[in-house]
Amino acid sequence: MTTATLPSAGLNRLATFEGGTEDASTANIFGGEGRRVTRRTDPAYQQGLSEVMRLYERALTGSRRAALDFQEALTRSDFSYLFADVIDRQLLAAYSTMPIQWDTWARRGRVRDFRTVKRFTLDGGKALLSKVKELAPYTARSVADGIYSYSVDKYGAEIDISWESIVNDDLGAFQDLPQALALAARRTEEQFATGLFASSTGPNATFYSSGNKNVVTGNPVLSVSGLQTAFTVLASQVDSDGGPIYINGVTLVVPPALEVVANNIINATEIIAAAGGGDNTGNDALRVANWLQNKIRVVVNPWLPLIDTTKGNTAWYLFANPNEGRPAMEVGFLTGHETPDLWVKAPDAMRVGGGMVGPEEGDFSNDGIRYRVRHVLGGVLQDPKSSVASTGG
Repeated sequence: MTTATLPSAGLNRLATFEGGTEDASTANIFGGEGRRVTRRTDPAYQQGLSEVMRLYERALTGSRRAALDFQEALTRSDFSYLFADVIDRQLLAAYSTMPIQWDTWARRGRVRDFRTVKRFTLDGGKALLSKVKELAPYTARSVADGIYSYSVDKYGAEIDISWESIVNDDLGAFQDLPQALALAARRTEEQFATGLFASSTGPNATFYSSGNKNVVTGNPVLSVSGLQTAFTVLASQVDSDGGPIYINGVTLVVPPALEVVANNIINATEIIAAAGGGDNTGNDALRVANWLQNKIRVVVNPWLPLIDTTKGNTAWYLFANPNEGRPAMEVGFLTGHETPDLWVKAPDAMRVGGGMVGPEEGDFSNDGIRYRVRHVLGGVLQDPKSSVASTGG
């Protein structure tokens, strides 16, 4: 096939990513964790990809000339690499801009394969030292190990696009595909992480229990006094040696129904407290700056009422910072696949007389183009001393 000459526009800056505002600079396109196109560092390849992005954007905005150039400017071999990589880069860009919340209450981990991984703990040895009399032996103390284990699973889906949709590009088949797949990946992560600590009947009853001492006393509704009780319960936790557990900051996870209440509490300028002999009606009451602002980060989790169909609109949770000390839970990803993988099916056709057929031409039987997204993740609840919960009444 004869190849037309690509436009010679400057390559200092690329077009804006489709469907977003992120600058599609060469660094942004080639940065990150893309893995599937090996020619990415080739300067000629980068130049070709840059020109394709410009041409493709003009075609999407209605330029007939650009649409014709787009069909003629690429050889079959270049198209299969360049255009697939544009879609893959868009997927990763959209995935990165999607809001992520679960890492505020869970630690991010990595696993090497699909086999069960183990997270070991070692408790003991930190109790206060005892006096040792002259020439007396030192008292031996023991330590105990613990273990948490989980494995990752593969999640994914396919999207089929017809050749006609490729021709009629104004339908947005290519433009919306990366955003849709990126949103699906993010939703999968958030739903999975929420499902670890919440169940259909309320907070996970095995994790949040009287035995673990991490149920807020009386299961109060979300309020200043309720939060004070929750902090007391959280601060009352001790390690295996009876020593205190230091917690610098917490995340308050609430359903959408409690968003206003949570933000009103955190953003209040002052708290009227009855401590010190006064009462909250104003008689000798203490007016203090809202110290909760510096202690709590509010996260509104829309998955809570969808997973917890019993207490999903009233239950609320406090999580200690997962990056300090032992976390309440961990969500892990397969090493090298921390972000979604996007694949396109190689067409099972060839031109009469030979010649490679690009993926945009579709399969021999029905002109179909198939994209597949794959995401690998898993997780486990860990230390119940790092979280407390209330059903909200």
